[in-house]
Amino acid sequence: MAAFVPLLRPPDDHTGPVRWVCVRGNQVALRSPDEVGADAAEPLFLGLLDGVAWWGAELDPLPAAGSGPAREEDLDLASAGFGPLMALHGRVPDGDWAMAGRGVQLLEWNRTHRFCGQCGTPTEPATGERARRCPACGLAAFPRLAPAVITLVTRGDEALLARGASFPRPMYSCLAGFVEPGETLEEAVRREVREEVGVELADVRYVGSQPWPFPHSLMIGFRAEWAGGEIVPDPSEIADAQWYRADDLPVVPPPVSIARALIDGWVAEQLS
Repeated sequence: MAAFVPLLRPPDDHTGPVRWVCVRGNQVALRSPDEVGADAAEPLFLGLLDGVAWWGAELDPLPAAGSGPAREEDLDLASAGFGPLMALHGRVPDGDWAMAGRGVQLLEWNRTHRFCGQCGTPTEPATGERARRCPACGLAAFPRLAPAVITLVTRGDEALLARGASFPRPMYSCLAGFVEPGETLEEAVRREVREEVGVELADVRYVGSQPWPFPHSLMIGFRAEWAGGEIVPDPSEIADAQWYRADDLPVVPPPVSIARALIDGWVAEQLS
């Protein structure tokens, strides 16, 4: 497993390789230092991954239509290696993809917290911690993280999978939702499942978690047993929900997601 050390600045004695996460609009690319150029605005040091020093930077935005000639390298971001973060998965090592996600999240936070939310004063990087601090009122803004629970509900030899109303294609997944203020994770699991499909749960148990930088979530995975109730989808959230056997699954999420890990773990149990 890759060893990651989060740091605010590179060690003084670091002489190893350096990599950059470069973001331009909603596109991301991984670069070596000589490929970054002078248009990297306010770079952030992300940390060390297996001895490699990783930086993140937002590059200058593309010129607006009619604002003048575009630079040659901006004419085709895809040919320059830029693309959606999700599209990088499987094309680069897992550790590099994780660093790309970390960079995208931290750069988005840094860009959207340049002014104090309390008094409007321009913020400054805090000393000794990953935060932006207001020099006028002292308010500190730390990187955002939105915890979300995701749950595979089972009933005997069946699992409950649902198609979200906003899914762009007919894919079925586990039930998920964000944690509300004042809730425990287990309470959030029970509430989300009840709200989305109307069933009650027993034996809610934690399985694992996954950073999910779309844009700044932490997915916390659970398994739970059905305790009662018929499936009644909330049409504003769920287009369809059904019980499925392990040998007759619909289209499910790709392996990059913790939803797929939950489903695959259950399938392995059923088919063993």
